Amino acid sequence: MLMKSDDKNTLIEFANKIVKKGMAVPAIFLLESTKYISFIAGQTLIFFGPILTIFVSDKKYYNFTQLLEKKENIEFLISKIEETNLSLKKIK
Repeated sequence: MLMKSDDKNTLIEFANKIVKKGMAVPAIFLLESTKYISFIAGQTLIFFGPILTIFVSDKKYYNFTQLLEKKENIEFLISKIEETNLSLKKIK
């Protein structure tokens, strides 16, 4: 199943933020260890949605939780984090 360009852009933007904050390795570790239970993780995020949407936009948050429910999207996010981190290290 192909991802919409908006979904890809959301994941790429999130990957860039992770790398800029220096959290690439912990994020990859977390995503790799939970990608097989991504549906459960997505449902957990939906459960906490009413509390967490105080800090972020409702639409963006729930769109992101739907993206995280699919293993393919998790793998795409991991690859983008790795690519961005590698390109950042090459620049330095």
